[in-house]
Amino acid sequence: MNNLQSPLEGYPVRQFKEPVKRYCQIMEITDCPELIAKYRECHDSHHVWAEVLEGICSVGILEMELYIFGNKVVMIVETPLDFEWHSAMAKLATLPRQAEWESFVAVMQGCDPSATSDQKWQLMERMFYLYN
Repeated sequence: MNNLQSPLEGYPVRQFKEPVKRYCQIMEITDCPELIAKYRECHDSHHVWAEVLEGICSVGILEMELYIFGNKVVMIVETPLDFEWHSAMAKLATLPRQAEWESFVAVMQGCDPSATSDQKWQLMERMFYLYN
């Protein structure tokens, strides 16, 4: 998870044996350098909670990436074509330690500590694509 490259080098994209679909979400986190640093740290491979990663995978998410610019964070999620967003997010909210994680990161996100991931992140609309 932490073999990240620089923005100028680009980022390798995971290949799947089957077609996938992509969801993009955005959130503004608290614009405080200390909290942004803490937010970055809690998402690195040494600090992110194993139960949260297991839960993400268990609801059918194949890949999840976070990108940050200042206090804006974009999440890209890739799933199988038959993935159903709302039911997966409802299930995710009930999994072990998920509510505790959401409360923990809410301090850095400037969100209600009782909010679920689906309530915090805003789905983005695709407005352009190059391929057919």
